[in-house]
Amino acid sequence: MPNMSYMPSPFSIVIPVKNEAANLAFCLESVVAFDDVIVVDSESTDGTRQIAEKYGREVVDFKWNGTFPKKRNWVLRTHTFKYPWVLFLDADERLTPLFVSEAARTLPTTPHNVFRIGYRNWFMGNLLRYGDPMRKTALVRIGHGEYERVLEEGWSPLDMEVHEQLVAEGSEGVINAKLEHHDKKDLHTYYVRHNDYSTWEAKRYLALTDETRLTRRQRLKYRMLTWPIFPVMYFLMSYLVKGGFMDGRAGFYFAVGKMAYFYQIQAKIAEQKKKHKPQRRETQIGETNTEW
Repeated sequence: MPNMSYMPSPFSIVIPVKNEAANLAFCLESVVAFDDVIVVDSESTDGTRQIAEKYGREVVDFKWNGTFPKKRNWVLRTHTFKYPWVLFLDADERLTPLFVSEAARTLPTTPHNVFRIGYRNWFMGNLLRYGDPMRKTALVRIGHGEYERVLEEGWSPLDMEVHEQLVAEGSEGVINAKLEHHDKKDLHTYYVRHNDYSTWEAKRYLALTDETRLTRRQRLKYRMLTWPIFPVMYFLMSYLVKGGFMDGRAGFYFAVGKMAYFYQIQAKIAEQKKKHKPQRRETQIGETNTEW
């Protein structure tokens, strides 16, 4: 077991997991000094729980029943945290000293209730320094925000909020110091996971009835999503305009993969629309067809 010397921290940490044995130790090493770290496990079978226990971390079991709330909202609503702020840290992410230092200076006096965070992204063993940057809202003041509720009962297999936005009362701040995102799993797992994500995005798009609750970035994405040229536009912006080509082969494969991901979403939207399109009834011999 690692030598642990816990210290008071500016926030509690929640690490939602399911079969993350390949990544979890990497993540836990970066928070080894923190005194309020909760691992929320969805019935892992690959030794994930044992890794968390080896690091002396509290493991909370979660079993999704297919309805609201999913994992992150569930722990926000049911767990008692030691600190007034919670950082959601995925198993393939890693805290950095610069991030902790900036958060410690910022959180005690901030008027904001949520913070947007950036990531240094690793892909195929390489740090991607260019292209479209990774960022998400993952730090929230307890009792003042949670992940948006998406009416997805019956059509999503994802028990954790993946693309749902963390929304809160009041304004959103930004932590400039970045975390590390470094998935240790192979590309097969990466693409299987994104196949699930593209299915969710397609069904979310078809279920949208009110854009007013979306963020500005979400509204833009969903408005552009079915443009046939959108995946190519994204590739050109990320790879050429934002310099993804300077990341070499890894940058090229990453940008192409994102383009393919958006094409998957478009194809699945088209498939679902075709499935649910009213069909003309075939005219029988001697019958006039009046159903259109």
